Amino acid sequence: MVKRIKRLPLYFIGIVGLLVTSFLVICTFTKSAGFLLLNTYHSSFLDVFFKILTNLGDGVLSILLIITLFILKKRKKASTLLIAYASSGLLVQIMKRIFDLPRPRLTLEQLNMSYPYFVSGVALHDHHSFPSGHTASAFALATVLVLVFKKHKISIPCIVIASLIGYSRIYLAQHFLIDVLVGMFLGTICALLGYYQVYDLKLFRSLKAARRLSRLGLRVGND
Repeated sequence: MVKRIKRLPLYFIGIVGLLVTSFLVICTFTKSAGFLLLNTYHSSFLDVFFKILTNLGDGVLSILLIITLFILKKRKKASTLLIAYASSGLLVQIMKRIFDLPRPRLTLEQLNMSYPYFVSGVALHDHHSFPSGHTASAFALATVLVLVFKKHKISIPCIVIASLIGYSRIYLAQHFLIDVLVGMFLGTICALLGYYQVYDLKLFRSLKAARRLSRLGLRVGND
């Protein structure tokens, strides 16, 4: 896996850059101040754009790709994406329930801070802000695609689209920057672990070996 990461420097340098930049902003500003800073400009075009784009992180696209890859008999690719998507989603849901932090609208109301950019047509939630599930799903998918297809030319589009999905969660007042940062980290790590399990630990070979041993055990038992 380390060799694969080294062969895809653009994507992973970009990931590190995003993580470091986001961390510095989080250390410099409070959650609410950082949220307002990242929402200084809104327009009708961007409202529609981010309302559409954010749906790419809801998991449906990942599920469709997993099914498609299995149908095309790309089992390793499909399994890597399945592991990344399922594990990141599970971690996100567990953390949401453990921390149960308020989302931007509720936080701003509690602080008596006015915010004029709530986007019409977006159903806003008040709880389970940390971390961002859409961002985790987006970066899990982007990282898996970059790893399994080994194409340098998709690195930039993948990280740009995943980053825009992450930002859409802030733009649409669903999450704070720290929610997006942790979602990005979880999605990337789960994708790397999924790739490691399938390609480095040879998951399918291990399963085949286990099946052979179980069959052999059954035969011995029957004898």
